[in-house]
Amino acid sequence: MSAARRRDRRVYLSAHPVLFALLAAARRRPAVRLGGTVLVHGSEAYRQVLTRVPLDRSAAGTTGGAGRQLSGGGVLFDQDGGGHRDSRRAVSDGLGAAGVERLRPVWREVLGRRLAPLAAGRTVDLVPVARELAGATVCALLGTDADPSAVAGAAADAAAAAVRDHLPGPRRPGTARAAAQAAARLTSLLGPVGDGRDGDCGEGGDGDGEGGAGLRAMLAVAAVSTTAAALPRAAAWCADAGWWGPAADDRLRPALVSELLRVTAPSPLLPRVAAAGAEAGGCPVRAGDRLLLVARHAALAHSRGPDPYRPAPPAVAQLVFGAGPHACPGARLARAQLDDTLAALAPHRPSVVRARADRAAALPGWRSLTVRAGTVRAGTARAPLEDR
Repeated sequence: MSAARRRDRRVYLSAHPVLFALLAAARRRPAVRLGGTVLVHGSEAYRQVLTRVPLDRSAAGTTGGAGRQLSGGGVLFDQDGGGHRDSRRAVSDGLGAAGVERLRPVWREVLGRRLAPLAAGRTVDLVPVARELAGATVCALLGTDADPSAVAGAAADAAAAAVRDHLPGPRRPGTARAAAQAAARLTSLLGPVGDGRDGDCGEGGDGDGEGGAGLRAMLAVAAVSTTAAALPRAAAWCADAGWWGPAADDRLRPALVSELLRVTAPSPLLPRVAAAGAEAGGCPVRAGDRLLLVARHAALAHSRGPDPYRPAPPAVAQLVFGAGPHACPGARLARAQLDDTLAALAPHRPSVVRARADRAAALPGWRSLTVRAGTVRAGTARAPLEDR
């Protein structure tokens, strides 16, 4: 377990060493103020902010601010009232149980094809596999015939460009222009807002025009950035901690999936801005305060490793997907994709042969994670994903 944790720490320390060192130093208190910023670490304080504190959905430096960069207007994350609810409902319908089952053959085909070299003793880099998987899923969800790898690359670039303008600290010159250019490229690849086909989330609360295009872009960015970060990190944890046994067990794998998502916390830091005075974890919050919600600490990822036999309480594990009206609508999709990825990898019991952290990605992750099949025990062979 210690080897797995040491490897996983590299994705944080390589990308943002000063920021995560600061967050680690402040995590002893549920919430702590540093000037005009409130760092929120505790599980209850984190949940309190997302469910009770009024938040400014359109403020610069928040997810809503990133949404404006992608769309030229407010969509999904920075809307208020009925428009916000309608947009979230449209997304949730596409990512509900029926929607996930409709999309499942798409990423299973990618897994079957891209992981096949493991059976022949060759190595596989899981990062491009995860990106293609995410890109193919997004294209199917949005009803576009764009190239999945191109969409994944553009979404990753847009996410990285946007995050440079939203993390604490000085901004490099030209970050806003770079973010706008990356967003325009992604929007162009995704094509016009949908024509009413099944699975097309371009319609719904935002309708046609810039709002619908922005919603499509935000979905692509969220899906690609989180999937590309989470899947390789989860596989590395399984390889280093020896969790391929539970990964191959249909009864234990759901608990392992939940634990790995809790510990990897694909979106470890949520930037928000308070819209009114409140309190979080005993710390007063003023209107206009910047809130840095540390999902990694709230979910106890820093102190409690993944354990499918003794998983964390669901109320804690769920925090990596937000809470209340700010819960991520893609949680079901994320769990299903990781479940299928672990099921596809488990028969090979792969080990990590090379790993390189990504210093420029929007979310902590690997730039490359190369694995090779290990010893396969008798009786562990499983049917291909498309046959189950």
